[in-house]
Amino acid sequence: MKIAVICANGKAGRLIVKEALDRGLDVTAVVRGENRSAAPKAVVKNLFQLTAADLAGFDAVVDAFGVWTPDAIHQIPQAVEHLCGALSGSEIRLVVVGGAGSLYVNPEHTVTVADGPDFPDAFKPMAAAHDQALKFLRGRTDVKWTYISPAGDFQAEGSRTGAYTLGGEELIRNSRGESVISYADYAIAVVDELAEGSHIQERISVVSK
Repeated sequence: MKIAVICANGKAGRLIVKEALDRGLDVTAVVRGENRSAAPKAVVKNLFQLTAADLAGFDAVVDAFGVWTPDAIHQIPQAVEHLCGALSGSEIRLVVVGGAGSLYVNPEHTVTVADGPDFPDAFKPMAAAHDQALKFLRGRTDVKWTYISPAGDFQAEGSRTGAYTLGGEELIRNSRGESVISYADYAIAVVDELAEGSHIQERISVVSK
């Protein structure tokens, strides 16, 4: 399987690259500058300049784009929109590293994590941007997308346990009542979905065991 990992130099991107390489996948890093991931091959190009020709020949594209500053957060849905344009009508899968704020906390799917009274105001713009990206994807029937939400506590420096629980649209917790997952275990879930999953045009979620 040939995959491209966009923003492979980021914390999530580097771990997804490593996990995919460890499983024998053919991985190309897509980076803006020097390739600092473990991928032996790289495309040096800005995400927003990628074309259908750049992505042709891959079986899947992983969107690991992430920005944190208020002036750049709007680029999260813009990145998804751009990639959908490049992949429209193709058989290439698009797997998006998503957010947890849009996960539902009630069975009626009317209240999300971000709606909760304890959700930090500082994170609301980020949650809204990820939610906008997901809503955009839901309207695309011409792209084989999968959106993967992490648990509520997404730990960049967390350890790799090798185990996780797969969920759907609702926030789920582990046996200790925690909604947490490390970037490393999240990377396992991403590669599992690439290699074995069939959640086309669906949002799924993952939590540590």
